Amino acid sequence: MKKTGGELIVEALKANGVQRLSCVPGESFLAVLDALRDSDIDVLVCRQEGGAAMMADCWGRLTGEPGICMVTRGPGATNASAGLHIAKQDSIPMILFIGQVQREAREREAFQEVEFRRAFTEFAKWVGEIDDAARIPEFVTRAFAVATSGRPGPVVLTLPEDMLRDEVEAPRARHYANVEAHPGRRQIDDFYLRLLKAERPMAILGGTRWDADAVADFQSFAERFQLPIGCSFRRQMLFDHLHPCYAGDVGIGINPALAKEIKESDLLILLGSRMSEMPSSSYTLIDIPYPQQSLVHIYPDASELGRIYRPDLAICAAPADFVAALADLEAPAEPHWAERTARLHQAYLAWSKPPLSGPGAVHMGPIMEWLEANTGPETIFTNGAGNYATWVHRFHRFRRFNTQAAPTSGSMGYGLPAAVAAKRLFPEREVICFAGDGCFLMHGQEFATAIRYGLPIIAVVVNNGIYGTIRMHQEREYPGRVSSTDLTNPDFAALARAYGGHGETVETTADFAPAFERARASGKPAIIEIKLDPEAITPTRTLSEIAQTKSR
Repeated sequence: MKKTGGELIVEALKANGVQRLSCVPGESFLAVLDALRDSDIDVLVCRQEGGAAMMADCWGRLTGEPGICMVTRGPGATNASAGLHIAKQDSIPMILFIGQVQREAREREAFQEVEFRRAFTEFAKWVGEIDDAARIPEFVTRAFAVATSGRPGPVVLTLPEDMLRDEVEAPRARHYANVEAHPGRRQIDDFYLRLLKAERPMAILGGTRWDADAVADFQSFAERFQLPIGCSFRRQMLFDHLHPCYAGDVGIGINPALAKEIKESDLLILLGSRMSEMPSSSYTLIDIPYPQQSLVHIYPDASELGRIYRPDLAICAAPADFVAALADLEAPAEPHWAERTARLHQAYLAWSKPPLSGPGAVHMGPIMEWLEANTGPETIFTNGAGNYATWVHRFHRFRRFNTQAAPTSGSMGYGLPAAVAAKRLFPEREVICFAGDGCFLMHGQEFATAIRYGLPIIAVVVNNGIYGTIRMHQEREYPGRVSSTDLTNPDFAALARAYGGHGETVETTADFAPAFERARASGKPAIIEIKLDPEAITPTRTLSEIAQTKSR
């Protein structure tokens, strides 16, 4: 039976388990949109392609299956590249389908034509174009396999408009096969002996290809061995922060005590993490290429092992497969590093207690304490980039897997689209987006998407009237010479109401709790605007103090 290319795309998505996708519609893939009308795939129509791609990234981040996004050619695709870059740097499985100009017009710089195989190579693991509708099952199934194998990442498939209208006979698509790399017995034995001989071991968890079972099983392993555990930048939901083995966040603004322990450890275990610039404190925690510590690196892609750091033991395996191989290892009766583990956890608890005062009438420390006491362990927190995010990363104690969606690539604007996607995926769970005033307006129009689909997210917009991170660096490097960092903002609470949501404004610390409860009770998408003094640029130092330090 002949089917159109558009029908074959949808059929291949269904065969590979797709339940939802995000898109901004375009005339270049009308045939797919028509086929989706007769499908039970949940289509989330967004307001800008960058937001749509970030939603797909979030789905890939929280499920481990490729998030699916569809956009049109030219400006639609280039808008989506922001989300594509996040997925690439964050190792998130994602497939971006791009409607392309008709085949007869290729290489003529036709209307909105871009040669994506040249333009997007740096953003994706594979960029392909389907010029024969009969090959759609082959291309789509390969895209799923590439996106999820080894180091996960995004794939781009371009779809010429006329190809999608072709009627052809094609084989029925099948579900892709996962490619796994399991650790060998000798590697596990080698790892075990190294651990038993260590005096100051430390494990750092990160990356993707984890699941709830792997997280729980590794926590059991850490508990048996009383092993100190850190989580790399924005991967904090991989270990319970109140577990006695948790040592803290290995990210921006790391606890100096933890950084010292990592540098002085005699066995460093990197599990799932690449330890790139941010978690490595600009490559200062571990020497390149030969670490001072004995290094065991476990990663699912052989091309990443030894790429930056030369490990003493390299194990090519996904976290879940490595953790499964640890189940039979017998822990020592009294690990001689147990006291160090307990000390590191106490240092983390002290480090993660927020300050209760600061400049201005609104203090973020008590607000974070209130959120800790009044949100459940299953609450999902999302954020983009900016100094405001420090309050979440340092002072929120993550307890469960799949409760964090934040870009390790440091992309602004991510938090709101991610919150929309997370709430669509987990409607029964509370979803809180943290954003700065600059960050929110990067993709704030997706609040309209939350309204359309009735997704009662709560966006906490920390408004200090500046691009805070850049101003902080500016005051440090060029004190008193403010340039290009002041902002003019709307009334965010009024903006929420204009969209049809709930809006609140917080001008004193005491305003926050009742404002949050009203937002929660409204049952609507909500924005809570916090009017924060720009001097409160970090939890411990003001803008003026940073400038004065440089001046001296």
